[in-house]
Amino acid sequence: MTMPKRDTYTPDSLLAVAVEVFNERGYDGTSMEDLSRAAGISKSSIYHHVRGKEELLNRAVGRALDGLFGILDQPEAEDGPAVRRLEFVIRRTAVVLMDELPYVTLLLRVRGNTTTERWAMERRREFDQRVAELLKEAVAEGDLRVDVEVRLATRLLFGMINSIAEWYRPAAKGALDREQVADAVVRLAFHGLRS
Repeated sequence: MTMPKRDTYTPDSLLAVAVEVFNERGYDGTSMEDLSRAAGISKSSIYHHVRGKEELLNRAVGRALDGLFGILDQPEAEDGPAVRRLEFVIRRTAVVLMDELPYVTLLLRVRGNTTTERWAMERRREFDQRVAELLKEAVAEGDLRVDVEVRLATRLLFGMINSIAEWYRPAAKGALDREQVADAVVRLAFHGLRS
């Protein structure tokens, strides 16, 4: 992917290009030369803003993680019956995935080969654990089925949400809007989980 030479660029536009290239070629398969070509700027211009490609990866997965953890800090995720909080978190997780699609896609693809990837995987596990705790609370309150193991239910929920990254294309003709997709996720998940 070669983009035209840019006269100006910002750290955000550079990051967007890097994420696109990382998602296309894989983080390990991307060189600084690839990023330079894709951004239409010299490698030295990139190094003027970042220390290297791992810093770009850190910023990208950090953006995705900030979006996910931001959900847990919202009042709707902290107050009320656990099942309502869980539904809110699941809905918002799907929306964040769609709003930050390239960044979350990259987060889902990290494999632990670098310090940044290991950090991102640990943060993802922390997020998953917090959602699992919420699911346990909802089961304990009698609002969700007791015959589905919590870790399995959590993995299945995230499997359904994370799969959106593989097929959701908001610019595609006839694409569902993000609220329609989030509503479908919540309906499908909670119809089967409710006691």
